[in-house]
Amino acid sequence: MAEPAPALGLPGRLPLDGALRAATEEWAAWLRNEKRAAPNTLAAYGRDLTEFLDFLAQHVGGPLTLETLSALRVGDFRAWLAARANRGLARSSTARALATLRGFFRRLERRELVHNGAITTLRTPRVPKSLPKAMSPDEALRIIDATAELSAEPWVAKRDAAILVLLYGAGLRIGEALALNRRDAPAGPAMRITGKGNKERVVPLLPVVVDAISEYLDACPHALTPMGPLFVGKRGKRLQPSQLQATMRAARRALGLAETATPHALRHSFATHLLAGGGDLRTIQELLGHESLSTTQRYTAVDMARLAEVYAAAHPRAK
Repeated sequence: MAEPAPALGLPGRLPLDGALRAATEEWAAWLRNEKRAAPNTLAAYGRDLTEFLDFLAQHVGGPLTLETLSALRVGDFRAWLAARANRGLARSSTARALATLRGFFRRLERRELVHNGAITTLRTPRVPKSLPKAMSPDEALRIIDATAELSAEPWVAKRDAAILVLLYGAGLRIGEALALNRRDAPAGPAMRITGKGNKERVVPLLPVVVDAISEYLDACPHALTPMGPLFVGKRGKRLQPSQLQATMRAARRALGLAETATPHALRHSFATHLLAGGGDLRTIQELLGHESLSTTQRYTAVDMARLAEVYAAAHPRAK
């Protein structure tokens, strides 16, 4: 029997009639069961939709129905965008919220519940492209060592080192690493990872990564079951990202590194250093689990300064 889809978490205070509230929950079920949206993604959609409906209830001054959504004009959507701008919300946040609404209205349209083309005429706020913040190879290795050294318990130090080596050595997201179960621990030079949208990929592992995980498992005082978490906290429960992030925060401050030296920056460093070493974008895309090559192409800009230096030093006309 399938697990019931989680609600979007729309607060009860929102003045929605039964049909509209049911439509939001059907959308949540579709996102979960058909689109395989992660719980965090569903929660973000819920926040975006709640914020819009909250604004709309005040804007139209009455209870919200499917008919209310059908009657919205371009000016109503622009009023919502203006309200967000007046609150000082980031353009990236508004772009994401607008994408949420478009998806919701598109689903209502397909179910023939709401017909409203006004939202399709809105332009997405232009968001400046942010480049991944990578560390140098030396910084990456130093912060891995420093994070491990901060723990007074040897097994915890080995655990933290194993996770960070996995992020930097295989390009995993922190959520992917901490979602691993004991049975997922590598028995060879590769492991299967479940990423965003429940998409699986196989990543090759360096011997240092396999050895680090093996050393952690040998030192771990907790009995780890095959279907239980691979990386656990001091009480034997699945380790939470905040715990590792706090330890790494202390390590980067001790080393005097930038605030951008986070666990996720190790993943960016993995990709950047592979590109610098001659790795091709398609391979890096596969290793990172990016759906679109354009996402991976951001790393070419990160490495542009290094390439310019090499060009200036090597080209005959540059001398």
